[in-house]
Amino acid sequence: MPDEAKPGTPPPEAPREDPRLPLTGLRVVELGHYIAAPFATRLLADLGAEVIKVEPPGGDPHRDWGARVNGHAVWFSIHGRNKLSVTLDLRTAEGKEKLRALLARADALVENLRPGAIERMGLGPEALHAMNPRLVIARVSGYGQDGPYRDKPAFGAIGEAMGGLRHLTANPGQADLPPPRCGVSISDDLAGMYAAMALVSACWGRDRSPEGKGTVIDLDLVSSVFSLMEGMLPEYGLLGRVRQPMGAALPSAAPTNTYPCADGKWLAVAGNSDPIFRRLMTRIGREDLADDPRMAGNSGRCANAAELDEAIAAWTRTLPAKEAQDALEAVEVPCSRLFDMKDCVEDPHFQARDMLLPVEDPLIGATVPHPAAPFRFQGIAPRDMVRWPGPAVGAHNEHVFESLLKQEAKP
Repeated sequence: MPDEAKPGTPPPEAPREDPRLPLTGLRVVELGHYIAAPFATRLLADLGAEVIKVEPPGGDPHRDWGARVNGHAVWFSIHGRNKLSVTLDLRTAEGKEKLRALLARADALVENLRPGAIERMGLGPEALHAMNPRLVIARVSGYGQDGPYRDKPAFGAIGEAMGGLRHLTANPGQADLPPPRCGVSISDDLAGMYAAMALVSACWGRDRSPEGKGTVIDLDLVSSVFSLMEGMLPEYGLLGRVRQPMGAALPSAAPTNTYPCADGKWLAVAGNSDPIFRRLMTRIGREDLADDPRMAGNSGRCANAAELDEAIAAWTRTLPAKEAQDALEAVEVPCSRLFDMKDCVEDPHFQARDMLLPVEDPLIGATVPHPAAPFRFQGIAPRDMVRWPGPAVGAHNEHVFESLLKQEAKP
């Protein structure tokens, strides 16, 4: 692939640690591809962990996804940032032995291979804990490490479908159209976030325990999505109720919906607390609804949500989205027009919060805008958390295999 580090090219800049970042000193090996495991390790790397991304000689297939500039995928500039890239052919005895040596010196492993894959390489949890009892092993898969579906293949769309999310994204009255995706691989990202949180928790627990032993974490796409289904499980279990698609509305709160505006754009409005509802109705000239006994509480408003939505939409259709948003924000009603990426980049709040970070990427040969990490730490600027962009395949082979592997293995 074009990202491959070529023999004879100058070595990359030495990896930079920042002792202010909370996970500095935590060494994590990533044995992942595509999205879930690499997303987890990207979060850990942003927080300061030393992440060693193990790639096959051709690189993670994700390097070939999305738009490309100068032959390189711009998404990977973000996806691989702050990570060390090494190449290993795990079909060979030498590749497996080097991976064992890395894992003997690591705090944690994150992998999202098919269940049973690392066992077939002789690197299952029992074997890994025999050589490094402290190792935390986070395993991310489609359906989990057990159960009747464990061996079925899965991608993000399958997690959305089986976890219950895609059923909810349909629009009522459009049964002939497939329920849409949210536009990103949300189940992979969710599983990655859960994996990062569970891994840090496991390392904390290990280091507080007298035994200091690592553990195995089992995460899957389906249960990650299923965990977000709010009160739907008890609603079904106790009442036999199956929540149906509501489009842009919520069945449990009103008024909260997305309304058309005069310029063809949309405005999301959340007016579902009692005082906010009254301010909203007053601003749109519907004091009669604010005073209506039927609307005195959330349950009554939910029962009459269609009437409220019609009243709000009648008002928003008279104004461009930005003017409608300004009018409602002036009376402290939560709302926002629907932003596309151009809106995000041009918005003063995104700019003031340093949510758009310019990162020099030598592979792409340009300054690449990166999204900042979503967490903020006192005394650490968001730009300090992006130390380098996604590197070339195998860019850190020499640093890792010649320097790191000379260190003593974890006791």
